Amino acid sequence: MAEAEERAPPSDEPQQQQQQQLSSSAGGPADTQPTAPTEGTEERAAEVGAARPQRSDISVEPSLDQFKIRRFFVLRPGTLKQAIKDVEALVDEGVDGSIHSIWLMAEVDHWNNEKERLVIITDNSLLVFKYDFVMFNCDQIQRIPLNIIDRISHGQFSFPKHSLLQREGEGLRVFWDRLTEPSFTSRWNPFATDLPCITLTDHPVRTIRDTFASLCDVQNFQERLKEAAQKAHAMKPFPGKANGVLVLKQQIHIEAYVGLMSFLGNQNKLGYCMARGNLGF
Repeated sequence: MAEAEERAPPSDEPQQQQQQQLSSSAGGPADTQPTAPTEGTEERAAEVGAARPQRSDISVEPSLDQFKIRRFFVLRPGTLKQAIKDVEALVDEGVDGSIHSIWLMAEVDHWNNEKERLVIITDNSLLVFKYDFVMFNCDQIQRIPLNIIDRISHGQFSFPKHSLLQREGEGLRVFWDRLTEPSFTSRWNPFATDLPCITLTDHPVRTIRDTFASLCDVQNFQERLKEAAQKAHAMKPFPGKANGVLVLKQQIHIEAYVGLMSFLGNQNKLGYCMARGNLGF
């Protein structure tokens, strides 16, 4: 009896500890303390934040100049390739010989009107094409024999003292009859085609891509034309012409004074094949 009384009843402490563990494990996320972020997690978060572009750094609208330049039909995919194929088919190998190079340029006439042109240098000829990049059709061909070219001048454009016109950039003028001066009627006729010279300058799309930069390079065109003309003079000298081509660094003078039509035409690029928006309602 004494031994039975001396034995103490089992303690309730283990049961209380188990109940506390169960209650702590059954608790929700609100009962748990957040774990401290590790160093690697902070670095990854910083990298993601730096790589994410800021709203203010994104240009939503392209610049006005880029928008205007992309309106040229010559920039449409496949257009220039098809145009070159079409004008190459018009080269007469019996007259012109083999093709040396092809160029995309702008012609400036004696009234300061700017017009889009494709130019080809061959063994015997300088070919200037008026090509319609919308309808894929050649409207006009001007063939200039290389052995009659006697002078090439390049430089800044200039106008008479009291002229209201101006033109930036440089140009290239090719002469093939230095002894013949344009008549009074030809100088004042905006549609005259009997002038013994042609003036070329850069095409506006020359800065859009490297491909167009090489096609529109006036300086490179000058060197290639000079080489081809000198070879043509040596192979087929023209009677009464001095052999060789004279290259001059001088201003390209345009004798135009008011030129309201050329001003409006050049500002709106009327000499180029461009997308001009909807004309209907």
